[in-house]
Amino acid sequence: MAGYKETPRQKMIGMMYLVLTALLALNVSKDILNAFIVVNDSMESTNESFATKISSQYARFESQYNLNPGKVEEYWVTAKDVREKSNELISYIEDLKIDLVAGSEKMTREVAIKTYFVLENVPDQFNPGQMKEQYMLKLNEVPTKDKFDEPTNFMIGQNNNGKAYELSKKMTEFRNYILGVVGDQYKDRVGLITEGTYRDATNTPMNWERYNFYYTILAADITILNKIIAEVQTAEFDAITQLYGNISEKDFKFDNVAAKVIPKTTYIIQGQNYEAEVLVAAYDSKTKSQVKVLRGADKITAANIGNAQVFNSINGTVKLDFPGTSIGPQRYAGVIEMLDPTTQELSQYEFKGDYIVAPPALTVSPLKMNVLYAELQNPISISSPGIATEYLTPKITKGKLTKKSDGSWEAEVPINEKLTTISATATIDGKTINLGSYDFRIKRVPKPIATIAGMTEGKIDRDALLAAGAIIPDLEDFDFENYYYEIVSYELESIVGGDLQSTGTVRSNRFNDAVKNTIKGARRGQKLFFMNIQAKSPGGRAVTLNPINLEIQ
Repeated sequence: MAGYKETPRQKMIGMMYLVLTALLALNVSKDILNAFIVVNDSMESTNESFATKISSQYARFESQYNLNPGKVEEYWVTAKDVREKSNELISYIEDLKIDLVAGSEKMTREVAIKTYFVLENVPDQFNPGQMKEQYMLKLNEVPTKDKFDEPTNFMIGQNNNGKAYELSKKMTEFRNYILGVVGDQYKDRVGLITEGTYRDATNTPMNWERYNFYYTILAADITILNKIIAEVQTAEFDAITQLYGNISEKDFKFDNVAAKVIPKTTYIIQGQNYEAEVLVAAYDSKTKSQVKVLRGADKITAANIGNAQVFNSINGTVKLDFPGTSIGPQRYAGVIEMLDPTTQELSQYEFKGDYIVAPPALTVSPLKMNVLYAELQNPISISSPGIATEYLTPKITKGKLTKKSDGSWEAEVPINEKLTTISATATIDGKTINLGSYDFRIKRVPKPIATIAGMTEGKIDRDALLAAGAIIPDLEDFDFENYYYEIVSYELESIVGGDLQSTGTVRSNRFNDAVKNTIKGARRGQKLFFMNIQAKSPGGRAVTLNPINLEIQ
């Protein structure tokens, strides 16, 4: 309309179209072909972003309908019809792009999709805040993107019966429908104009179909189709914005007054104060309102409102109901959306809250068996029901505590002590609270049992003994993992011909050549004595282990 000021989006689309028109008038060099791809990529990105904006507008519209169906239903029904027709035309154009590429590459539609298209998530206008899958063209990978013969035949045809004529008819029908919604005063604002006379670079008159698609390379055809999608989106947005502006609502009337208690928290521990606000709330039991709540957030924003959970009012009030799945302090933020009776605009009233989820707790402790082992990293759990671990500060009187990545702890205690105490405090709302303490006895790890082939005494086959090959220290029934003693030396003695013979000190747990030769030369019934077995603990403590007495069978 006269004097109308274009939006930045309409100016951008117009500039892209001017660039596209200029490119079509030139020979298609490699640089110009790349320019088409750049313009097309920019157009697709813009269309995807604008689809999100349109989806958000529908979400606002639907929210108003839920708040007051009687006043909004007439406009909401028309808005859904606009959405249906827009989606129908855009889907037609998206299918047209697939068929156009398939025809240019002389392959079936299915092969073209598999070769040159990829499924991507785009905003779903029928389900605001959600995404849908759509085939997106990888234009740069299409070999015939600089060819025009097959695209011209597909879009124009032999007797002006190509797809361009079908497309222009659908565009005109959609334009006329949109003008029927917003009024003829917007005819200069709504695009999709295919009527009138167009002229090429030689000033030859032609219709819209030939002007855009006659001897036009595939890359340009795709870009033009994306430009048409942009015009469809703009027309759709203008229509629903006009419909949304027609919504009005009566003044609020409150028919109920009630006292409300709002606690600061619903879980406290000894030493904390219970705090709550008491106020008088007025509400209309007949008005439907909607609350959007996002758990784990401190504030509802434009970026996260799409992830919010929606609660509808019952008798004028909204009741929140959250499952207690995650343990510890929880928080949430939300907005109440309602029409301002003065400005007739959607107003948002923010709120937030918190609560604590405590686990079903049962603590069973053996009163006389609280033991920590020296020279070990003793795994322990330090927790308090209803308090997150990040708020806890544990201490140990003798030794060291180390926190692991999974939230558990490891305690290391000195070997020359008999007792240590573990305590913890929690800092909540700036106040430090003592949670208690536990005493633990400190004990040494039990001495291992020296074994060969799992034996400490008895008869053994010569070959089995040789195959064992070493003395193994066994910490029987000790459940700590990755804790091993090291055999540092031993001696092997045996009686041969009435004389006691020895291999001398072996500096390892393995059988050396002297030990092996003694075993190989042993006769049936000969006894072998592994004596003076010395071991070292992981902490470096030296211990003498039991002897091993074996008889060759």
